[in-house]
Amino acid sequence: MVLHELNQGLAAVADTARRSLVRVNSGRGPMRGNGSGTIWQADGLIVTNAHVVGRGALSVTLPDGRNLPARVLAADAVLDLAAVMVEASGLPTVTLGDSKRLQAGEIVFAMGYPYGVDGGSTGGVVIGTGADLPEMPINNREWIALSLHLRPGHSGGPLLDSAGRLVGINTMITGPNVGFAIPVHVVKRFLRAAIGAVEVPPNPNARAAIY
Repeated sequence: MVLHELNQGLAAVADTARRSLVRVNSGRGPMRGNGSGTIWQADGLIVTNAHVVGRGALSVTLPDGRNLPARVLAADAVLDLAAVMVEASGLPTVTLGDSKRLQAGEIVFAMGYPYGVDGGSTGGVVIGTGADLPEMPINNREWIALSLHLRPGHSGGPLLDSAGRLVGINTMITGPNVGFAIPVHVVKRFLRAAIGAVEVPPNPNARAAIY
């Protein structure tokens, strides 16, 4: 019974998170790429990876199925972060978590469009956090190292804690079951510096944490 309740609770957390998950489409024709993004502000501000937006035509598919043209407000290739804007309002935003308090062993979920699967979710645990982790993809950077399998299409999507709060942005893998995400406090700094964006208020519809 306890396991069933835990399973149902985590599934509900993932279902809530899908409301602020978007597909990011870049390029045209056979070279068209797909990644993921997270709605940061209800007015159409979306966060994703810089490598997801690429250099071609850009559009975003919202959770309600609308496909809208998008423009890049800012991109940082070193941080691998990008801020993207679509002309929309009243969009469901993600609830922000505290990446500085993440600990090894905590359950996390990577959301995205792995291999094109709509709203796919992959579970795992935190290996460690910080700027001095072994096998880091880029040195002198803060990362969240994950024991989970990120796949093509997860890039730019949200990494969530067990309460469905955003704690990172999925970025890359360095092995079959080792992934890396950019901590959400790094994302906040990027947005403030690049476009003066402020933190979104807490989501009143967020579900309680699952322990």
